[in-house]
Order: sequence, then C-alpha cells, then structure tokens
Amino acid sequence: MAIEIKMPALSPTMEEGTLAKWLVKVGDTVQSGDIMAEIETDKATMEFEAVDEGTIAAIVIEEGSENVAVGTVIAMLAEEGEDIGDVSAPAGDAKPEASPEPPPTPSPSPAPAPASSDGPAASPTARRLAETSGIDLAKVEGTGPGGKITKGDVESAIAAGGGSAAPTSAPAPTPAPTASGAGGRIVASPLAKRIAEQKGIDLAAVTGSGPGGRIVKTDVENFDPASAPAAAATQSPAQSASAPSPAPSAPAAPANKYDAPFEAQKLNNVRKVIARRLTEAKQTVPHIYLTVDVRLDPLLALRKQLNDSLEPDGVKLSVNDLIIKALARALQREPQCNVSFQGDVMHQYSRVDVSVAVAAPSGLITPIIRDAGRKGLAEISTEMKELAGKAREGKLQPHEYQGGTVSLSNLGMFGTKSFDAVINPPQGMILAVGAGEQRPWVVGGELTVATVMSATGSFDHRAIDGVDGAKLLDQFRNLIENPMGLVV
Repeated sequence: MAIEIKMPALSPTMEEGTLAKWLVKVGDTVQSGDIMAEIETDKATMEFEAVDEGTIAAIVIEEGSENVAVGTVIAMLAEEGEDIGDVSAPAGDAKPEASPEPPPTPSPSPAPAPASSDGPAASPTARRLAETSGIDLAKVEGTGPGGKITKGDVESAIAAGGGSAAPTSAPAPTPAPTASGAGGRIVASPLAKRIAEQKGIDLAAVTGSGPGGRIVKTDVENFDPASAPAAAATQSPAQSASAPSPAPSAPAAPANKYDAPFEAQKLNNVRKVIARRLTEAKQTVPHIYLTVDVRLDPLLALRKQLNDSLEPDGVKLSVNDLIIKALARALQREPQCNVSFQGDVMHQYSRVDVSVAVAAPSGLITPIIRDAGRKGLAEISTEMKELAGKAREGKLQPHEYQGGTVSLSNLGMFGTKSFDAVINPPQGMILAVGAGEQRPWVVGGELTVATVMSATGSFDHRAIDGVDGAKLLDQFRNLIENPMGLVV
C-alpha cells in the first residue's frame, strides 16, 4: 500500500513552510535516513529525511511551492513490490484539510469537465490553469502517474505555444507574461522568481532544467550573466518582435504623484515570525532599560594576550566572545535576572544559555551558546563561529536556536554607540552593546582617554526589578574592567 509523505513540522512554531527543493524524483528508490527535500521553515532551510523505504511514485507538491501547511501530502511512496503506475496522488491536488482551496467562482460559460472516464485524467489545478489559459487538455501529454496531466504539463504546453486548441465556448484568452522577457509566458517556480527578483536577473535569459523547461531555484542560483546575450540570441524573430522587454524590477507606480515609487517585496517565513514576535513583545512585555558605560582597555589587553597564546591552536577570540562569557558569568552571580515570566509562575534557570543575535539573509536569528558560564573562551569562540556560519547559510537545526535564557545583541561592529533592544519572549532580558570608542575617562583621579563601550539591558519588569537589573549590569561592568574573572 502506498505511503503518503506529508509536510513535517520541523519546529514547534512551524505551521506552514516552503518546499524549497526536491532532491529526489519519480522513480528514485529511497531508504530511511536519505535526504529527500529542502524545506524552508519559519526559522531556517532544513533537510527533510525519509523515514520509510520505497520508490518515489509521485511528487504532489512542486519545488518552490510556498505556504504549504504542515500535514499536507507532498509526495507518494510505493512500497516494495508495488507498481508506481498504480499509485495516485490524493484527491484535490493534495490541498491540506486545514485550509481547503475555495471552489472556483461559477461562470455562465461551460467549464471543463472534471476528471472522469470520458476525458483526460488531470489534476484540479491543471484543469483550472488550462481553462484560464485556453488550453485543450486533449492535446496535452501527461507526465504524472498513469499519464495524468499535471500543472507542470499545462505550463509546458503554454510555453510551447498553447497546445493548439481552445475551448469552443469562448475565445482563448492570451496568457499574460509572468516574468520579464521578450515574448510569451516564462514558466518558473515561485522560489526561482523570488530569487531572480532579489538578484535582478531577467528570467528570459535563464535556461530552465525543470519539466518542460521550467525554471527552478538552481537554474537562477547557477545563472552566469555572461551567457545572457547568447541565451537572448536564440529567441525566434517572432518572439523578439512580439513585444519589447520591460525593464526588470521596475518600481511600482505610486498611489498619487506625491508618493515615492516602491517595489513590493513579499515577506519570507522568518520575517513573518520576527514581525509577529516583536509586536507581541512590545505590546505585552513592560520593558525597563538600564545603561552602563564600561571601560574596555583591560579586556582588549587580555584578548591580545590570549590570542597570542592561542595562535598555534588556530583560535582567535573576538570581543563578542568575551562579552558572551561576561554576560553569562554575571548572570551566575546575579541569578535573579536569569528568569522568565510565565503567567502565574516564574521560571528560575539554573543554567545560562545565551542566545546571540546573528544577521542572516532571511532575517535575524539567535543561535544559542548553551551553558556559556561554564564553557571556556576558546570553546565559546569555536562554537560561535560555527553557529554563525550555519545561521547565515540557513542551516541551523531547531536545537541550535530554540530556547535560551537570555539574549545578546551586539551592533558595535557597525559603529552604533548605544541602542535599546526588544526582549525575546519568554526570556526576561536582553543585553544590547555598542561600539567601543575613545572617550574622556577619570582614572585614579586624573582625566585620561579610554576605550569605552555603552551597554543597555532591557528587562521584563514583571519578573526583574530595577535594582536587580542594576546589580547585574554592575557585575557585567566589573567583569569587563577586571577580565581575569573570565578565565578562572
């Protein structure tokens, strides 16, 4: 009996995701543990492993499909001894029960008949696309199981010139271009279109490797602009003369003459989560902000000494590594700030797990240095570099970014002097540190110049009193200005 492969919940907050890339195709044999697809969740792009053995009988959800709800059937797996030709995709083109697609609006003109014995077998999506594009399904070759016509088959027919005949009840509408380029409709996955828009690539110059010449994610990522003129030269004279090529990424017309031109950019899953959680934090968490100025010179001197001694081991400590350690050690000394508000109770944590803000292409994400107070500086440095690299590549696993008892945000490398960060619920605080800069400073009753950094703690006032936050910042300042406490 065929096995339904469903969209997995790859994180506790995941409700839907983007099927970024299929790594298998129909006919491939998979075993438990094989990587089948890459799925973009609300936090990162993750690999999806097979849990059963068998042969891929059908790809139900195409790569590049967005907003695929958890639990949606995305593929069918034939078991040993089962003919993949006998396996069919679930009815309704595998739309999830939780968010069914609304029925088409009734029209006075007759619509194509549903899949039945007297018409070609086709998915509902393929039928709707054929109806709106004036494609005769009888003249479309199906590539699905048992010759079933899929959405990709209809799109290929459109790209090839229309499959030749339109329904007799009404004139065939002209397909509207969906991507920039001279001539007819360019068939590309939604993810490929989005990447092309971000990179300013004209899809008309990209050669598709998908079914029927469909442009997929890898085609855009591997596109060489130097090959664009040659690709454009292969167009037929009729294509070149049909319409001028619109300018790529043209700004949208403003609502009125006083508004600035703009480009509408669709939010990715990570940005949606950031927007929701930060709005929730500012609306529900009463923030209190406390700031201290910290002299960095002793810390910088110790860092140089440690890096000189660690050079043979290939370890180079950053200022941020030492700040992570100082924050964790300060929370060990002032544990009343290592808490979270949980309604009628408060969680007091016995371990300090520091979530460190990292800017990734998809948005802000916070990989975690767990038990940072008990780890050595070299271990923190090595782990932080590895996590930051995975964050920027979108390869973090859930256990590497979920949880954390406190957050750290450092914008000092951008020259920001100070800022107030937003708490990441359910954590009770976040520390925001700015750039170290030369400022007047009194040492031993004499005015001198020192390297000074401003640090601002944002505290959940429901769980942490102002005096406790002040004690924590005092411990943090003491550890930075007397940094031997970080290495013993």
